[in-house]
Amino acid sequence: MLPLVIGEKMKILLTKTKLVTDPLAQEIQDLLPKMVKTMHKEHGVGLAAPQIGVSLRLAVADVDKQVYYLINPQITSRSQSKIVSEEGCLSLPGEYFPILRSETVTIRYQNEKGLPKKLRAVGFLATVIQHEVDHLDGILIINRFTKQKNII
Repeated sequence: MLPLVIGEKMKILLTKTKLVTDPLAQEIQDLLPKMVKTMHKEHGVGLAAPQIGVSLRLAVADVDKQVYYLINPQITSRSQSKIVSEEGCLSLPGEYFPILRSETVTIRYQNEKGLPKKLRAVGFLATVIQHEVDHLDGILIINRFTKQKNII
């Protein structure tokens, strides 16, 4: 498992990430498959760049045997219908929290080829995407849980 990061390493998880300016840069092209490999090795379904010490707006997800490469993802709409799911996080091994999220989200992002994409995600995929976008915005599930625990 990825260790719970503390001190300076925790700081990156609590900081909003920088936009990727060139999705086709070799650094980005090398990093994306490494992120997928790390995610699979840790038995995760999503991984954001800050979790591996990189403060860039990059995330990967693997849901229903489909890998998503999310470069500069931005949630453009959220459904009013909500769902509560037990969420874990590779940065907080063994910890699970009930988290309230939108059941459906629409995101705009660039794929691994740098092409602009739009995706409407429902259910588990929507939850994973919201979780990873939270990481890119410097929000951990423990922060979200603390804010939501009185309304769940």
